Amino acid sequence: MTIPILSASERMPDAHRGAVVALGNFDGFHLGHQTVAGEAIRQARTAGRPAIVATFDPHPVRFFAPHIPWFRLTTLEQRRRLFAEAGADAMLVFDFDAELAATSAEDFVAKLLVERLGVTGVVTGEDFTFGKGRGGNVQVLRDVGAAHGLTATAMGPVMDDAGVISSSRIRDALKAGDCGTATRLLSRPFAVEGIVQHGDKNGRLLGFPTANIDMGHYLRPRYGIYAVKGHLPDGRVLDGAANLGIRPSFDPPKELLEPYFFDFNEDLYGQNIEVEFHAFIRPEAKFENMDALMEQMVEDCDNARKLLAPA
Repeated sequence: MTIPILSASERMPDAHRGAVVALGNFDGFHLGHQTVAGEAIRQARTAGRPAIVATFDPHPVRFFAPHIPWFRLTTLEQRRRLFAEAGADAMLVFDFDAELAATSAEDFVAKLLVERLGVTGVVTGEDFTFGKGRGGNVQVLRDVGAAHGLTATAMGPVMDDAGVISSSRIRDALKAGDCGTATRLLSRPFAVEGIVQHGDKNGRLLGFPTANIDMGHYLRPRYGIYAVKGHLPDGRVLDGAANLGIRPSFDPPKELLEPYFFDFNEDLYGQNIEVEFHAFIRPEAKFENMDALMEQMVEDCDNARKLLAPA
């Protein structure tokens, strides 16, 4: 299932005016985000209105601090699929630029949400802030929105035994190689999507041909070897082992995600695939020679097969 991508920079199409919108960054679309979106979709269905999930791209942090390392957990296209699976009728994208950053909280509600987009209801997390200098919060949404027929609902945090479920916790888990925690908080494995590119063919020469993917704007999980699953465009799902890192046994160092799929020898170049991180096996390492590397790769693949085997 696919849903349209709508731009907050343009007037909302008539078919989607009057919508109830889940408003937030929703980068990882984790369990907390799913609760906010679920409430917006419930309200929309009850009122017979369109249900829309919004997101900001680029992330506001990237706009204000472009020098920080990449930290995204999803691409826009991944978010569109996740929002569709949750039941949304469309994805609304706020292009976070200088104009949006300079928009006052009051104008964001009255001129953008109500006038341009025709929104009738908003659901956010209770800590959501917006507008110039982060001058808007849920109370501003309620106060300004009330004068324009806009309702606002704030959802409390979703928690587990370790505290509030957040994108920060997921990022910390991935940077530690803790795929289990990331999967639990996301409700699915962390996944990198990208176009398979030509590499140096080192894996093929060693008998382990890999589907090389650039990490782009994604958060970098802990460098090392992972048990992974690959989702192909035709719907097939493949088990495999992947190296994420700079390949210290080869010169020059080059950062890549390099999944090797078991019992598979088809051409994937130019195809868009998604690689799920299921379990961390070991840190990246430099080997004295190719024989030692190949011996370790055989062991890594054996471990990955065991980790991916049905329980």
